[in-house]
Amino acid sequence: MAYDLYVITDPAIARGMPHGGIAHRVVEGGADAVQLRDKTLPGRDLFAVACEIREITEESGVLFFVNDRIDIALAAGADGVHLGQGDLPVREARSISPEGLIIGVSVGSVSEAVAAESAGADYLSLSPIFSTTSKGDAGPGHGIPVLQAICASVTLPVIAIGGITPWNVPEVIAAGAEGVAVISAVIAQEDITAAARHMKAIIRDSKERVRQIR
Repeated sequence: MAYDLYVITDPAIARGMPHGGIAHRVVEGGADAVQLRDKTLPGRDLFAVACEIREITEESGVLFFVNDRIDIALAAGADGVHLGQGDLPVREARSISPEGLIIGVSVGSVSEAVAAESAGADYLSLSPIFSTTSKGDAGPGHGIPVLQAICASVTLPVIAIGGITPWNVPEVIAAGAEGVAVISAVIAQEDITAAARHMKAIIRDSKERVRQIR
């Protein structure tokens, strides 16, 4: 299961482009996963958007996740849900989920990562690895050393998010990340598809360099 380029939707950062438009463009650019993230939409509207993105991603074989809302993820037939530390606990989310639903969890320390793995998470996201303005609630960046420590402590794929740019992707991948999650680095760009394609190429090149070293 590929998590190389994981793109999170945000119309405000995409200069008003709707979630569906963002999803369509990043899928064209080679995204491996798309996460619908919107803290403001009412449930009915969020469900409608989720169904739209499900259709876009399903046609291309791209993974689709819903942030926070496991009810919306299940109703829309998403591949998975992404949970924060303040959301429904992983064990409880797993207990109400059908077999095969992917559950991702945001973590900020080794202890949180180990706990999430033990509870049944499928992948982890270190959030944020660098300081970022894309997520106002993210807090200060944890840095490469924390990423390395988490990757060494769990067997799950770890995705880095927060302050990711084309210039720091190589060090993130070298530190052990399975992939990167981005917002501004792709969807704030004038040509979202080209930005996604460029980021994907950098990730692949970075992974190849790591393989050669090992």
